[in-house]
Amino acid sequence: MEKIASFQIDHIRLKRGVYVSRRDRFGGTTLTTFDLRFKAPNREPVIDQPALHTIEHLGATFLRSHGEWGPRVVYFGPMGCRTGFYLILEGELDSREILPLITGMLDWIEGFTGDIPGAAPAECGNWREQNLDMAKWEARRYAEVVKNPQKENLVYPE
Repeated sequence: MEKIASFQIDHIRLKRGVYVSRRDRFGGTTLTTFDLRFKAPNREPVIDQPALHTIEHLGATFLRSHGEWGPRVVYFGPMGCRTGFYLILEGELDSREILPLITGMLDWIEGFTGDIPGAAPAECGNWREQNLDMAKWEARRYAEVVKNPQKENLVYPE
């Protein structure tokens, strides 16, 4: 079997950032998959599972409820390696175009108070595993990169 595209990215050189992972065309529709890399792979600890779960719940809620982008959100969820998230949006997009959306999501997570959306037994299969404080810490840390983007944080290393 051929090695899939995401395994061909040099994770040793990959930095935290917002990357276009792939673009897929379905008829006249293009879907862009973004790699929201919160952690430098293999060089820093991964996101702890409860914080990852909380970011998933809050991020999905923010993105799907967003007035402009919400109708274009196909998917938001964690990477198995726990170094970030995938975001799939309708349209042929680049990383810079979505920076305001990601910044808004991170600011919303950091300022969030109250009950975590979907964190109830009837709504989630592991509803108790949440950590809002750590989710806020991870969002704040990732926002440092997203709010001050450099080319190496927006384009995969060659």
